[in-house]
Amino acid sequence: MMKGGGNGMTTNNIDGSGFARHDDMIKESVKETGSSRQVGGSHYKDCVIQPTEYIVKNKLDFLEGNVVKYITRHKTKGQEEDIRKVIHYAELILEYTYGK
Repeated sequence: MMKGGGNGMTTNNIDGSGFARHDDMIKESVKETGSSRQVGGSHYKDCVIQPTEYIVKNKLDFLEGNVVKYITRHKTKGQEEDIRKVIHYAELILEYTYGK
C-alpha cells in the first residue's frame, strides 16, 4: 500500500503522520555495500586495507586468502589459534601446490 502521493515510500516507512521519517529516508538513500560492513565482530575495521580487498585484488586462492585473513586478525581476535591456522593453511599450500 502506497501513501503520501505515490512517492515510493511504503507504509512501514511512515511515522503515522503520513510523512516519511528522516532516518528512514537516509537509510534508503545510502545503500550499504558488503565491503562497507563486517558481520561478526570488528576485528578488520581498523585495517588500512581490508583483507578481502587485498585477497581479491591480488587474485589469491582460498588457501592463500585464509593465510592473509588469519594473520591480519590474530592480534584482535583469535590470537594463538589464528597463528596455528596460518601455519596449517601454509602447510596445505606446501602440500597441494608444491607436493611437500
